[in-house]
Amino acid sequence: MIVSHLNLVSNDTVATPYQWEYPYLLSVVPLLFSSLSLPKNNISYLVISMISSGLFSIAPLIYGSMEMFPGAAQLYRHGMAYRFIFGHSAVTVMYLVMIIALQVHAWQIYYSKKLLDAWFDSTQEKKKK
Repeated sequence: MIVSHLNLVSNDTVATPYQWEYPYLLSVVPLLFSSLSLPKNNISYLVISMISSGLFSIAPLIYGSMEMFPGAAQLYRHGMAYRFIFGHSAVTVMYLVMIIALQVHAWQIYYSKKLLDAWFDSTQEKKKK
């Protein structure tokens, strides 16, 4: 995206980014909060990480899949694609990358929930003693 906006390379070489890619850059926020939660088992940072992962990671991917759907439908119906990545249609490559990213973010939320449950149980046991 930086290369496209600073005009470092011509637009023939680098395509303009999709609109969903801008908010997806904020997917670094959950990583920061989860990293902050680990040293002292901070439950509040972990919860913020889980919520922000849904907002900044998964939601832009879902929006991006809807934004790229007309291109995918055109590729399916007419066999025509206008953007190419490594010789394959950009829509196909982007959907594959989005599926992998969605799985990684879903695993992050799942294991964060498991860690949150473990931390919560251990804090409850300490309070009982």
